[in-house]
Amino acid sequence: AALPGPAPADWVQAPLDPAVRAVLVGFDEHFSYAKLCQALRYLLRGGPDCLLVGTNRDHRLPLEGGAGIPGTGCLVKAVETAAQREAFIVGKPNRFMFDCVAGEFRVDPARTVMVGDRLDTDILMGNSCGLTTLLTLTGVTALDEVRGHQHSGCPARHSLVPDYYVDSIADLLPALGE
Repeated sequence: AALPGPAPADWVQAPLDPAVRAVLVGFDEHFSYAKLCQALRYLLRGGPDCLLVGTNRDHRLPLEGGAGIPGTGCLVKAVETAAQREAFIVGKPNRFMFDCVAGEFRVDPARTVMVGDRLDTDILMGNSCGLTTLLTLTGVTALDEVRGHQHSGCPARHSLVPDYYVDSIADLLPALGE
């Protein structure tokens, strides 16, 4: 969406779709100031009846060689800041997504393993849903971080500790072949 005109006064005059009842913030490589303005306008127009939904709060997405790019959490935070309200997160670590899947497919938490590379999303969701958790160290989390949480006296930090870890997801391949 392009900004309609050169000045902020022009930007607030663009027509809004009356059917819009929610603003969804997800990964968007074309996120722009214009989209941020449009999201804010919908949220202000609809007030609390216009939902603000985010897909996840990942702040950084890891790439090979230790590089990374900003994650969706950065975009969610931008809209939350502009709107001065918090988004409902439907993805990890919120259990909403797991509850939907478990309800549809009769998933037994006692027989389910959550595998992930982030403590604050994957492992936190798995632990909050009563799943066995397995951390892969190929993402943004280092084993020293896990140990720091494990040895702290803080229950919230303990919820970030996985049951197991592997250096790489490839370490699981032999177990899957059995």
